[in-house]
Amino acid sequence: MNIFGLVLALVVLGLAALVRAAGGSALRTVRADALRLAAEGRKGAASMAQVLERPERIQPAVGAVHSALLVAAALPAAWATTVSAVGGELALDLVLLGLAVWVLGDLLPRVVGGRYPGSIAYRLAPLLATVVRVGATATDVSFEPEQGGEPGEEESEHEEETEMISSVLEFTDTVVREVMVPRTDMVTIAADASPDELLAAIVEHGFTRLPVIGEDVDDVVGVVIAKDLLPYLRRGSSPPRVREVMRPIDFVPETKKVAELLRQMQRSKTHLAVVVDEFGGTAGLVTIEDLLEELVGEIVDEYDEHDVLVSELGANAWRVDGRLPVTDLAEAVGVALPDDEWDTVGGLVLGLAGRLPEEAETFTFGPLEFSASQVQGRRVAEVVVRRRWDVEVSAERGGE
Repeated sequence: MNIFGLVLALVVLGLAALVRAAGGSALRTVRADALRLAAEGRKGAASMAQVLERPERIQPAVGAVHSALLVAAALPAAWATTVSAVGGELALDLVLLGLAVWVLGDLLPRVVGGRYPGSIAYRLAPLLATVVRVGATATDVSFEPEQGGEPGEEESEHEEETEMISSVLEFTDTVVREVMVPRTDMVTIAADASPDELLAAIVEHGFTRLPVIGEDVDDVVGVVIAKDLLPYLRRGSSPPRVREVMRPIDFVPETKKVAELLRQMQRSKTHLAVVVDEFGGTAGLVTIEDLLEELVGEIVDEYDEHDVLVSELGANAWRVDGRLPVTDLAEAVGVALPDDEWDTVGGLVLGLAGRLPEEAETFTFGPLEFSASQVQGRRVAEVVVRRRWDVEVSAERGGE
């Protein structure tokens, strides 16, 4: 019997088995689970989420590639068999060969893949993604969904799903510093404050949880929750000071990944943490809502006031809140901006100035002009951004 033919057949048959197992596992994998595991850093989950974005492609694409591999495995096996067998022995060998190819290359992998949804698909995600691309190209099947709704609805849903996947992938790399409420915007209450002062702060700012500080904002000693006052109010009494009702508070480094912090908050059942810098000072605070907004977008309740971070002033001009992320401004104006050292537009202007700028002072970066329209204390609160088309035109002419 031809050894080379048998080895080649076994290798191709093994590949066919992997393709069938991956396809069977993927068809029983829930895309929401893949997105969640991708956020947690599970290897292969992100690729599987992209494959599952269009699940109607999986079965026909896998079927086409799998059938081709079975034929490719059967041919060298049959050739090896015909070399060493004749007559009735050859007929029996070919029947057994066909049965082995079907059982090992299709039946068993199909059963195993269906029994382990997700796990096999994640491990074989790169292979499955390649198979789906090749199979979709090789078949004549149209994978476009049936036209049942408005033309723009399907495109809109596709864009939303794509945006969700992008958010999940970015979520895994985002650090707490990028989503926290900065120190200068924190609303706190003193540990020695009276219940009336606490209620006044809650009513004024609309927050139900406030960090409690001692000597200053770097001395955060706990967190007070508005509902902890209800038992006192029901009894017609009140605690002497805020420190009597405050709870312990968690501290996290500003470089901690938000995905890890979200899991930590879920386990500890906490909704707020203080963010500290490398020197132990308070850098800001982060809530579980801040983390979830990184995945699903802004969450607004009945008491939230909507902050407009960027608004158009006219043609090629924008008024920008200093807290706006640099990446969001770059997307809005269509210009690449440096975001390695500075997370916000206010920080970017500080970087361009190399010092605290004066109000109305202007700086340029490429085709953009930044004007510090509001400077509050030691931060740039508002910036006016203008696009200078003459710079781009000059650059184009200079390169001709």
